[in-house]
Amino acid sequence: MKFTEIRAEDNASTVTEFLLLGFSDLPNLQGILFGMFSIIYLIILVGNSFIIVITRIDPALQKPMYFFLANFSSLEICYVSVTLPRILFSIATQERKISVLSCATQLCFFLMLAATECFLLAVMSYDRYVAICNPLHYPLVMNPTKCTQLAAASWLGGIPVQIGQTCQIFSLHFCNSNQINHFLCDIPPILKLACGDTSINELSVYLVAILFAAVPFMLILASYGKIIATILKLPTATGRAKAFSTCSSHLLVVFLFFGSATITYLRPKSTHSPGTDKLFSLFYSIVTPMLNPLIYSLRNKEVIAALRKLLRIK
Repeated sequence: MKFTEIRAEDNASTVTEFLLLGFSDLPNLQGILFGMFSIIYLIILVGNSFIIVITRIDPALQKPMYFFLANFSSLEICYVSVTLPRILFSIATQERKISVLSCATQLCFFLMLAATECFLLAVMSYDRYVAICNPLHYPLVMNPTKCTQLAAASWLGGIPVQIGQTCQIFSLHFCNSNQINHFLCDIPPILKLACGDTSINELSVYLVAILFAAVPFMLILASYGKIIATILKLPTATGRAKAFSTCSSHLLVVFLFFGSATITYLRPKSTHSPGTDKLFSLFYSIVTPMLNPLIYSLRNKEVIAALRKLLRIK
């Protein structure tokens, strides 16, 4: 398969579009990949939509925990819709070209939604902390106004910084190549194409990653440290098991998302390779959103009961 490549000796100002190579190195698997990604996208849309619907209509799920879960499911639909339709289009048409503006737009929305996910996971851990460690104050602390404010802050908090970071990255000159060896416009492969010294940009990426990933993750760990300490003090094994079951799903999602994202963004540039970047990006941008509805529904009796009621299953 041939691509028109802009090489280092060409003028950097001629780069008006990139080539998202995606999975072009697997020419014999294009049909399988298209089918696989189509099924994954359908699972994500249907699974998360079910969670949104049942948390809105079932009276038993009118609690802060499920309010945030509905927000989380809405986020996952938006998150994968930034990447998967473009992947499916590229595989179906073999059209790899993407304009610089479209690439910047995809990156900006991808980063903003990733920041929202970090914040929302932290808020969900705070909700569990208040529910388990301060149950008597829970209705007062997590009132509807407070929940709405926390959700809004999660959705909007990362927008200014991520717009600034996107503008900073795309103000660079690109002259090494115009081929992005990835399936989406992500920071590590884009920085590889930039001319000259990108150390300032790499430092900026580290600082933003610490602000939007490391800090929320540390808050989550602190919350769950206190949660676990409180659970272990419960007098009955049944009470401990019930408390753990409400937290285990969230913890699993936290480690899946933060683990793969941290490896991608906090590794030194010298250790990045197209294969590993694609693998980890697939994990936190596509696989984790696919697993989230299964994790939260299969491990939550209230969600299963609401789903059965919706589907009229006895």
